Amino acid sequence: MTLNQLPEIKIVRHARSTRLRLRVEPTQIRLTAPVFCSKKQIQNFMDQSEQWLVKTWQEQQQKREIQIQNRVLPTELRLFNLEQPLQLSYQTQKQSFIFDHENLQLVMSDRHPEQYLKAFVIAYAKHHLPVYLTQVSSETALKYGQCAIRQPKTRWGSCTSKHDIMLNSALVFFPKEVVRYVCVHELAHTRYFDHSSQFWAQVQLHDQNFQQHRKILKHEPLPYWWFLGKN
Repeated sequence: MTLNQLPEIKIVRHARSTRLRLRVEPTQIRLTAPVFCSKKQIQNFMDQSEQWLVKTWQEQQQKREIQIQNRVLPTELRLFNLEQPLQLSYQTQKQSFIFDHENLQLVMSDRHPEQYLKAFVIAYAKHHLPVYLTQVSSETALKYGQCAIRQPKTRWGSCTSKHDIMLNSALVFFPKEVVRYVCVHELAHTRYFDHSSQFWAQVQLHDQNFQQHRKILKHEPLPYWWFLGKN
């Protein structure tokens, strides 16, 4: 396989980017570039990255293929702020899902279980992630504006110049310390609107193991049903 056989690479120019950066997702490849980076510089970077890019894309496709082949509805669901996993069951019912928070039980309709599972996770994230971000904000003394919970395909979070923060709803699948890292990362942007050494020092001040948490975000796959249908 060569670069020409890969899917079209989406190039995004970002005002805060200081270097070229590739991100390989199960369904797309994204290249983030500084605003004034030339086409020639981008092409040279792509040529130098060809071997890594082809290998990483193939690995992603193999993982995705395995997930698709092993489509089994989960019997439990681990969420970032629960000490024990939710116990899942499926039955014929009018409601999409019934959530018993006290007993940590989730009963899904068997009509479109994957679709309803994703709907539950999004609803859960919208309720719990803003609360947790407020907690981390208080712990770090880093203030923010508003919080939005969305389902972007390539970002775990973002922070605007007005200090409004967006968090990806899929974060609830990860351990709490990983979710905390993303919160710290975006809150640090309220002080440093870039990825300078000062920014990373701010992140490390509140998360000594941030590099390990970044690796988990990059390598831990999401459930197959998260990618089915529309967000």
